[in-house]
Amino acid sequence: MWGLGAALAALGVYAATGAQIWFAIAHLTGFLNLFNLIPVWQLDGSRGFHALSRTERWIVVASIGVMLWLTSQRLLFIVGGVAVWRALQRDVGPGDRRVLATYVLLVVALSWIAKGVG
Repeated sequence: MWGLGAALAALGVYAATGAQIWFAIAHLTGFLNLFNLIPVWQLDGSRGFHALSRTERWIVVASIGVMLWLTSQRLLFIVGGVAVWRALQRDVGPGDRRVLATYVLLVVALSWIAKGVG
């Protein structure tokens, strides 16, 4: 969430000043934080996936697919591929709707920002 906040702050400064460097900072921040959502190893995406049930994991995979279709952000191929692999594993969490909502929100927002916001 802090990474999203930083990206939005940079977008706000860009909107206020028109200085392209702030747009580039927002774009890079969105991309780096989207990378952090890959559900593997010690990345935050793995920690979030740990709490999700199998059904919730597939909801995340679906949201990644939708955002890939809408934004063509190719990093989502990696995020989504690893998410599918994790969704197929036997070891799943108890489920947590708050974590699910946060994960989906981050995928949506960071995908748009990493794309370069339209």
